[in-house]
Amino acid sequence: MKNSKKSFMHVLSMSILLSLSSTSFAELVINPSSGSVGQASMNWSSEEASQLLNSDVSSLVEEVSPQGSAKVTTTVRSSNGVPSYSAPKTVHIIDTSAGYSSQPSVSARAALVMDAQTGEVLYSKNTNAALPIASITKLMTAVVIADARLDMSEEITLQSVDFAGAGGKNSSSTLRAGDSMNRAEALLFALMKSENPAAAALARTYPGGRSAFISAMNAKARALGMSSTHYVESTGLDPHNVASARDLGILVSTASQYGLIRQFSTTASYDFNLGYRMLKSNNTNALVRNGGWNINLSKTGYINEAGRCVVMHTTLNSRPAVVVILGASTSQSRTEDATRLMTWASQLPKRI
Repeated sequence: MKNSKKSFMHVLSMSILLSLSSTSFAELVINPSSGSVGQASMNWSSEEASQLLNSDVSSLVEEVSPQGSAKVTTTVRSSNGVPSYSAPKTVHIIDTSAGYSSQPSVSARAALVMDAQTGEVLYSKNTNAALPIASITKLMTAVVIADARLDMSEEITLQSVDFAGAGGKNSSSTLRAGDSMNRAEALLFALMKSENPAAAALARTYPGGRSAFISAMNAKARALGMSSTHYVESTGLDPHNVASARDLGILVSTASQYGLIRQFSTTASYDFNLGYRMLKSNNTNALVRNGGWNINLSKTGYINEAGRCVVMHTTLNSRPAVVVILGASTSQSRTEDATRLMTWASQLPKRI
């Protein structure tokens, strides 16, 4: 098991080094005395987890004043050599989508394309309706874990209760009760492969347990101004987890400020070594797997009540953008809607 953890951290450190300009990740996960990648530290303190989860955000975090002027907020500071972090900033949404002509046709129940820097809504369809969001829920699960500054190397053993499902639905999974992983691996399982037992275990092992975790999810939603959002559990299996496309635009903008959430949600594939068996796993978003778009954050979702859903933070024509699709009829339709919206937005002129 120890070797699998070292392999996990080695892959994490390598992928982050390749994808991020900041060196703070490398300083955390690589043994400082080794001077080379591959000697991964397995004992993260809460301060190290904080830095790992929130590094390299200064280039992404934007705050918009009521007058619409954007300013970059630097969230990483240092006091006596110890990094500290301000709360993530929320983009104030300004709907100007009616001013754009020749908008694409979208079959999903609701859709949103938003400039992630200015909060300007470029495309809007039914964006204020509170709808079931399925496993898009796991994005808030990840934010709550990130905010808690928990020990990411702590071992979590899956229990039968983690497979009990929610909202009357069973939790289908390739995982088994008794499987053990660290908290970082559980978060990767939840974000990349959308494993429900992993998300359930993250809530169960949260300080104060599941009820405290759900309270934290709803408190975070209120703090961010997600007025149509309500959570009852951490996986998304329960259709009473609801949000509007507008609210999810806020959530995606917020989640994109966490380095680990960006990295884990856009990992195309990963082979989980559980010590006695290997789980070869792929990202649930075909657009991430295929690699044709510059996607910085991704989460898909599906239950019958929600239809096929996806949220993404991407870069289109040098413009950071948020894309939300809720209630598509099939996975192919969801991908086609997202592709049409991103292709259209890529051709829009950037307003000065």
